[in-house]
Amino acid sequence: MRVLVVDDERNIRKTLVVCLQGLGCQVTEAGTPAAALEALARAPHDVALVDLRLGREDGLDLLPRLLAERPGLDVVMITAYAAFDTAVEAIKRGAKDYLPKPFTPAQIKRVIEAARERRDLERRLLELEEQLADAAPEVSLESTSAPMRAVMEVVSRAAAHDVPVLLRGESGTGKSVLARALHRMSPRRERPFFVVNCPALDEQLLASEMFGHAKGAFTGAVRDQPGRVEAAEGGTLFLDEVGEIPPAVQVKLLRFLQDKQFERLGDSRTRNADVRIVAATNRDLEKAVREGHFREDLLFRLNVVELTVPPLRDRQDEVLPLARLFLAFFARAGRRAPPELTAEAERALLAYPWPGNVRELRNAIERAVILSPGQKLAPEAFPERIASHAAGRPSMGGDFTAEEIEREHILRVLARSKTQEEAARILGLDASTLWRKRRKYEDG
Repeated sequence: MRVLVVDDERNIRKTLVVCLQGLGCQVTEAGTPAAALEALARAPHDVALVDLRLGREDGLDLLPRLLAERPGLDVVMITAYAAFDTAVEAIKRGAKDYLPKPFTPAQIKRVIEAARERRDLERRLLELEEQLADAAPEVSLESTSAPMRAVMEVVSRAAAHDVPVLLRGESGTGKSVLARALHRMSPRRERPFFVVNCPALDEQLLASEMFGHAKGAFTGAVRDQPGRVEAAEGGTLFLDEVGEIPPAVQVKLLRFLQDKQFERLGDSRTRNADVRIVAATNRDLEKAVREGHFREDLLFRLNVVELTVPPLRDRQDEVLPLARLFLAFFARAGRRAPPELTAEAERALLAYPWPGNVRELRNAIERAVILSPGQKLAPEAFPERIASHAAGRPSMGGDFTAEEIEREHILRVLARSKTQEEAARILGLDASTLWRKRRKYEDG
């Protein structure tokens, strides 16, 4: 935790530095308001201990300026002139706490512990928001496929080394899952992990999302706002589809990778942040470099460690385990028992080439669980492009019995009907007859 000590008395600063360093904090000293603002501009801090009287200046006046420079900073006012009204005013202006002099090491410890708890809670809430925004079951990274085992071996080695990592591969192969795994294996695991979805924003909004903006930087910028780089201090920032970053933002990212320095949009102050960059792309970046759409020097900075995630069609032994994982997840979400795959459904899933990879499999299973109320999923529960890969499926005019054709038709109608009553109306059967036929065909 980084702590800024702002006090015009050198002895007080030294006492606080010794105490704070004993609590494992990195400490910066400032004797004046100007020095305090310069320190915040150079590097992000978590806590500021600010004396109420700074020579001829008032610490209360400095408080909002500190918060404007570093929104989210925990400011604790310290003073030898404690008064109830002053404490109330400090809290109104955004202070988190108020500490009267003389204070003890135990009081300082309580202040720092409270700040750490708030930081941990904020981090967990932000991570939860990220996870809820892309809600999905936690995919196991243990694989029996040789290509994925090779990838995970490199991930585990790269995690320990604080260098950028570039994940390549088709859309939906699980690059974001690997990025999270790399973060969890790294020394940064206790710090934040944030995602920036690069294609989702235009140039201005992407620059703001990554590096923050100053009040008035653009229409709608009503206050200073830090970006993901500052929020991820000490942790990992995952840039999804980095090949889509506009040229102007590429320049900013290159500078940050080189020097760990950046400026918020609309602000000339240079800031520093300690953040690891992991990027992913499904584009041919070398081709983009040749065509002038992507900077070659940025590519070299991003791919210090490079990994290509194999497509699902090359990891066929993962298809059914993943399908069952998704079945259990979406069944729990729907408050029902996990359905089972029939042998035909398994054959269809294994035979399908999965151009959309793991994401397409996930979506297909979610659809099947929602639209198929039965406890056995036949090929008909899946979209036709997948179901058609089941071997020996009956078709009109083929060498199949009338019963096989009937079975195929009934199961298809059931798969696309919201209720069994709706399916019965479509088929022209009474509900009890359809129930008997369904049991017969699903068990067969």
